[in-house]
Amino acid sequence: MTDVPLPTATIPADATTSTAAAPHRLASGALGLPGVIFCIVTGAAPMTAMLFNVPIAVMGGGYAAPAAFLLATLALTIFSVGYIAMSRRVTSAGGFYTFITRGLGKITGVGSGVLIALCYMLFSASVIGVMGYFAATSIESWTGVKIPVWVYMFAALALMTVLAWFHIELTTRILGVSLVAEVLALVILSAGVLFKGGAHGLSAKPMNPAAVFGNTAAAHTFGTAAAGVALFAAFWSWVGFEMAPNYAEESRDPHRIAKTATYGSVIGLGVLYMIVSYAFVSGWGLSQSAQAVKDQIAGKYASAFYPLAETFVGHWLVVVMQVLAIVSPFACAMAFYNTAARYLFSLGREGVAPAPLARTSKHHSPAVASMTVTLLVGAIVLGFTVYDSSTMAALTKLGTWAPLMGVLGILGVQALTSFAIIRYFLTAARDSFHWLTTLVAPVVGAAAMIGACYLLIDNRTVLAGAGDVPFIKYLPEVVIVMFLLGVGIALRMRAKKPGQYAELGHFSLADPADEAAAKAEPVLG
Repeated sequence: MTDVPLPTATIPADATTSTAAAPHRLASGALGLPGVIFCIVTGAAPMTAMLFNVPIAVMGGGYAAPAAFLLATLALTIFSVGYIAMSRRVTSAGGFYTFITRGLGKITGVGSGVLIALCYMLFSASVIGVMGYFAATSIESWTGVKIPVWVYMFAALALMTVLAWFHIELTTRILGVSLVAEVLALVILSAGVLFKGGAHGLSAKPMNPAAVFGNTAAAHTFGTAAAGVALFAAFWSWVGFEMAPNYAEESRDPHRIAKTATYGSVIGLGVLYMIVSYAFVSGWGLSQSAQAVKDQIAGKYASAFYPLAETFVGHWLVVVMQVLAIVSPFACAMAFYNTAARYLFSLGREGVAPAPLARTSKHHSPAVASMTVTLLVGAIVLGFTVYDSSTMAALTKLGTWAPLMGVLGILGVQALTSFAIIRYFLTAARDSFHWLTTLVAPVVGAAAMIGACYLLIDNRTVLAGAGDVPFIKYLPEVVIVMFLLGVGIALRMRAKKPGQYAELGHFSLADPADEAAAKAEPVLG
């Protein structure tokens, strides 16, 4: 590995086309549009999202689960309008951290950067838990051999660590194969259900957003119907869609790729999720879909999707889905792992986190940051394993409690990003201000994220089923503490290292015109 100095200036524009990376740089030009899309969409993990999140959405919204995905699609598409406008002016591996720093100031930006890095580690750990659950249940059903869930989880983390050492292109190939297989399997299942008309015919009721709130089918089965639960599952299914700017330094054409990849992932995933969730509730029947989820929770089957595949397509699809239920969360966890590593790399490069985090391997991967993610994710997995090592705990605790905190943090940061976009284009980038894309869209996006945060906090005990557990009870406070940790780091930098503090948020791959705009930005925070 190479010990590198921290940057003090913006990288020249021609660096974006170079295939050789500077010591403090990731491998530029390594990813084209397909590679970035694989990193993003596999981070959302369509198979994992459907097998795990659709049942949760049904718990809260009953047969109206598809409408929850519709609402999330609309909210995230509106948010993406301003997000893409910002990504065309500010290109860096820092993602949300850089955007918020440019728009709302360094103190808020660092607080958000630390929070988002920790959230992605929680996501990675939680999806490793999901993988462990499906690996344990599937392999036991195939072979009769019962292996503890924690063995699968730590084996997966070890493999991610090895892959993270190498060039990003190796990872994208693995993600790409997984993504294509996942989408094909879900499309085949949905086509089978819809072609045969489901259990009792097809209805438009599941697409009615009003039915998400107070769904009687969910209330009858689970004792309560919580819109926040349904929306949590929906938003959780998209986590990772915003990753395009994080791969900007490794992209061949970051400005074009960010726009196409972000819109493509948000809208494309939205359509897929609505179709698959609609097929789920239609396949079971609107009145029985909630009971099917309850039976899954009781252990009647590993996934309520498997009987649908058996009935409407055939046993071969069940086997394929069982395999993908292991591969998909692994690929998803690896995508989150890589993004968390790039946030730590970016924070280390700017002096917010320890400087060694900015060291790269000979393959120009964020090696030290990746190893740090391994240690922290391993600690999270170990903590949950010690707390409860049963098979279901990997799914119901690590797979649910951890993303509760992560989704709350992500939604909060997305709201801050919306406000940052507005301020940035009203001040530093006034020449690119547009009333719709950089004002109205971010305002609506922020309102949607804040509303989702409220619903998630208000319904967290219903979702977790454990109101007295401190992890759940103090969920909002823990997220705030993680944010304030970053704020404290920024304040200390401002007092002790004013030179480095002044450069925060300005390490980017900007065009010459954008460099001038960045230098002309007002001093914030």
